[in-house]
Amino acid sequence: MNPRPPSPRSPGRPASATKQEVVELARHAFLNGDRVDVQSIAATLGLSRASIYRWFGSRDGLLGAVLASELEHLLTLADSRRKSTGVHRILEVLDRTSHWLAASEPLRLYLENERLVGLRVLTASDGPVQPKAVAAVEELIARTEAEDGYQASLDRPLLAYTLVRLLEAFLYSDNAAGIRGDVDRLRQVQAALLGIPE
Repeated sequence: MNPRPPSPRSPGRPASATKQEVVELARHAFLNGDRVDVQSIAATLGLSRASIYRWFGSRDGLLGAVLASELEHLLTLADSRRKSTGVHRILEVLDRTSHWLAASEPLRLYLENERLVGLRVLTASDGPVQPKAVAAVEELIARTEAEDGYQASLDRPLLAYTLVRLLEAFLYSDNAAGIRGDVDRLRQVQAALLGIPE
């Protein structure tokens, strides 16, 4: 996804690694198109695999943490680059984020290699990604209300949830567990939901 983060610190540090350091190493591997290997991450950080599994539950849980943090990063970055305000700000941020996701080679490779598991990690309502995605969009709506005087026509949590579900439906293909990337139609539907006329 865009832009690439700096490389994580080299191995050889003390064994008191943090949960965030695990996510950073996994994120670095993911963005480079490498397989996220729990054993390798544990060895690099001087941790046991059991510690990583205790934090994340499974390798899929770790990947979910990576994907959630990346989505949060992209939404924040898109908001920092936006030029519009009010409801148009929300649409611009979501549209830019959707374009980045649709163009992400690491995400495409992940969904090709992990297939249905990857789709479940990304879209399950009780999974590691979707609740954080909804919370991040809800924060975007709240910032827009506070800074731009925007008033949503729907309850904020419901609007955020619906916007995220639309993103999932138009970006990821349920049939092939790949990236559909239908960002232009996604923008049209999100605009209609937000009350923005074409």
